[in-house]
Amino acid sequence: MRVLARVEAALLNQTGYLFQWSPVCLAIGIGLYFGLRSEPEWQVYAGLFVAGMAALAAARWMRPGWASLAIGGALVCAGFILAGARAHTVAEPVLSWRYYGPVEGRVVAIDRSASDALRVTLDRVRVGDVPLDRRPQRVRLSLHGSDASLVPGQRIMTTGHLSPPQGPVEPGGFDFRRHAWFQGLGAVGYTRVPVLTVSGPDPAGVRITALRLALSEHVRAVLPGEIGGFAAAVTTGDRSGMGQQTLASLRASNLAHLLAISGLHMGLLTGFVYLLCRIALSAFPAIALRVSVRKIAAVGALIAATLYLLLSGGNVATERAFVMATVMLGAILVDRRAISLRAVAVAALIVLILRPESLLSPGFQMSFAATTALVAVFGAVRNVGPVPGPKWLKPVIGLLMSSAIAGLATAPIGAAHFNTMSHYGLLANMLSVPVMGTVVVPAAVVAALLAPFGLDWVALAVMGLGLEWILLVAETVSNLEGAQGYIVSPPYYVLPMFALGALWTVLWRGSAKWVGLGPCIAAMFMWGQGERPDVLVADSGGLVGVLTDKGRALSKEKGSGFIATVWLENDGDGVNQKTAADRWPPADDLVQRYVWKGQEVIHLTGKRSAGSFTECHEGQIVISAVPVVLSGNCVLFDPDKLMETGSLAFQNGKIKTSAEVIGRRLWSPKQAEDHQTQKGQ
Repeated sequence: MRVLARVEAALLNQTGYLFQWSPVCLAIGIGLYFGLRSEPEWQVYAGLFVAGMAALAAARWMRPGWASLAIGGALVCAGFILAGARAHTVAEPVLSWRYYGPVEGRVVAIDRSASDALRVTLDRVRVGDVPLDRRPQRVRLSLHGSDASLVPGQRIMTTGHLSPPQGPVEPGGFDFRRHAWFQGLGAVGYTRVPVLTVSGPDPAGVRITALRLALSEHVRAVLPGEIGGFAAAVTTGDRSGMGQQTLASLRASNLAHLLAISGLHMGLLTGFVYLLCRIALSAFPAIALRVSVRKIAAVGALIAATLYLLLSGGNVATERAFVMATVMLGAILVDRRAISLRAVAVAALIVLILRPESLLSPGFQMSFAATTALVAVFGAVRNVGPVPGPKWLKPVIGLLMSSAIAGLATAPIGAAHFNTMSHYGLLANMLSVPVMGTVVVPAAVVAALLAPFGLDWVALAVMGLGLEWILLVAETVSNLEGAQGYIVSPPYYVLPMFALGALWTVLWRGSAKWVGLGPCIAAMFMWGQGERPDVLVADSGGLVGVLTDKGRALSKEKGSGFIATVWLENDGDGVNQKTAADRWPPADDLVQRYVWKGQEVIHLTGKRSAGSFTECHEGQIVISAVPVVLSGNCVLFDPDKLMETGSLAFQNGKIKTSAEVIGRRLWSPKQAEDHQTQKGQ
């Protein structure tokens, strides 16, 4: 009883601060849904709905401390139901086989692939004679054989290769199939032949996209080269004008976040417009003495944020930043503190309710981690009192603290998702972010104001100078010795454990908050103790990687380049595919062989190697990228088998498959096919 009384007292001590836990509870429910290995039946949702409502009803009769736990439980149930509802709502047909033939559709998005090829997303798709109930609603094509000038709304036709969205490149890795499910992508592929225009632009539903790309072309015409591509990226979200070398420099220097129109850009834009409006209105005493200037300025900043959201393409990161800016500007309108943990919690709740799947994205995690840490630390500093020293020093200290706090808060998340860490990222951000805030963003706003008069080129020229400086910093820092380090991927449970521990430390009131450091330290220890698979096999059978004392040895120096890159990154290995392939023993014939823990791993990459290997024996594991007929008693993974299993990982004497890790979810191949059949019936 004494323990229960202490727990109740601790909960009562949180009165006034419990709302900040609402998005945490909702996120736990969402995480539980995505962590399942089989899609829940309707009875599960019904049971959770009843349990959640019962918890809310019971909270009315419970003592205040325990009532908060009941409400938290109801929010967990709500998060699970929201995630499931969202997954079923976005369900669209997914191609379940490899297809080659005519592809026709309307252009709704244009960007560039990782290989720097022009890439289009099509809707209103027609794919050969595929029936309507099995036809993908959206497909994405990389155009390797065409440099055609495409316009959103234009209907095009080509002959291309399509396939279902790819699953994880290794068991437990990033599942692009799940990502594509929530994006509405039913197939991805490429074409190497020219693209034909079927009809002119149909503006219905793509007017904003067409306007955005037209503005992007105008910006690149005024500012040619990489500077123009960078300017288009930060104003309209169009990165198609940026080269791969520039993107690599920005990533290596930890400045890639300046490309994504997210919290930083939205915050700088709304802050500048708010300040500009407030100064302009304060210059007229007749207005300033009769109305609330700060509220009018907040409305002006909100209008600017809305226009920026529309012109930037409205991707998930921008929507998230818009929600956060709206909540904070709304707080000004209702005379509340604009920057507080409560405002951050409201923004997180809105984003999670609208897009529960965003919880899994690094953008959501890094954005809210940085914002939460900044608000918490600066709130604590504000309570301590003013910082001593001259006035000119305070902005410098603020910049240093902001960069350091945001960097520390996002470093574990970035390292876990991207397996890299920029050793000079703090330096690069200190030299670049002030220029972004004082030169680039203000110049972009002024350019928008001058555009109706045809004088936007003046402001764009100033903007170009700022961006030129940022690219110079990125190139210089990325070329420093040891600029980028590589981090091994953590086990799947490390990041949630670290996040919950960090949130406890920030949100809990009282000395017990320091208990949250325990899970953080434990998570870091488990990260260091994590083991990588001994052998990895691509789902196509086209690549095999064996872990050696020198790093992972790859069976091929060309082909399956994306898979090879991800494997090496997850190993924390910074070498390229060719270097990793040099670690593989030379083939004595057409067959690639490697001995793994007493078993011989044999890789057959083509028809010639498959034809030269017809007999196997016990103790051999044969991976074939082509159909093969073998006599003997060995473990065989051919294309048909790999289609069922997905990618493979050999570890501790066991073989783990992606199909086992993912289970039967809506976006897994078999489940998606069954779901489409049920809808058709």
